[in-house]
Amino acid sequence: MTSSENLWLKRSPVLPAVEMRLAANSSACYRAHSHDEFSFGLIDQGAALYQNRDQLNRIGGGSLVTINPSDLHACNPDEGRWSYRMLFVDTQWMGKLQRELSPSSSDYQPFTEVLADRPEISNDFNRLYRVVDGTGGALEAETELITFLSPFFSTEKLDASREASPPNSLRRVSELLTDNLAANLSLEQLCQEAALNRYQLIRLFRKHYGQPPHAYQIDQRIKKARTLLRDQTARLDDVASQLGFADQSHFHRHFKQRLAMTPGTYQSFWG
Repeated sequence: MTSSENLWLKRSPVLPAVEMRLAANSSACYRAHSHDEFSFGLIDQGAALYQNRDQLNRIGGGSLVTINPSDLHACNPDEGRWSYRMLFVDTQWMGKLQRELSPSSSDYQPFTEVLADRPEISNDFNRLYRVVDGTGGALEAETELITFLSPFFSTEKLDASREASPPNSLRRVSELLTDNLAANLSLEQLCQEAALNRYQLIRLFRKHYGQPPHAYQIDQRIKKARTLLRDQTARLDDVASQLGFADQSHFHRHFKQRLAMTPGTYQSFWG
């Protein structure tokens, strides 16, 4: 980070289910990655290309992006700098809200929009961000969050936008990769698990998960690293080894490519 860049993340002081991130005057680019949480955020200044799965959009001041858990996404700003704010909402909290909105559904439902540019969206997000940051109490913050999110998960929109889930053969592969983060699994092992040949597996996995199996496993390793690094006693070399990275440098490089900060910087925010 340069001296003029401001970057921080923290847990909401009034809603523990919400994590907040702010980047001001940033030049950071992000390699395609995913999160475990539902996330959404507002671009305050600058412009960027926003990729979410197979959709590519140009975004700028006033654009609100939405990202589902496990959706592969990336944002790369134009030359110069940009500013944005993000909120990450725990999936269990979101699932409870979705069941209240649509009692007949038992699964997590995706955001029905990748990008929202409605005229009122900036004012709504600004008000929400302020109260989630502690200017209001827990009651006000939760009310604002539910009010803001509800239109994205209306029953009509969910029925129109729901996509086919990956077949069970690919689910088994994704679970094998996620359950064995430290293992260097071979393509042959994955093919045996899915009962597919190499070409079929790579093509179908990329179609449903947005990336090939090896990149998917690295992405899962980074998500697990975020959880481990919130423990201030965790050693970076131990985390790297536990998650199957060749060495700490390998871990450092992949972490920074996806989160625009080093593992050590990320850990420092949770002290």
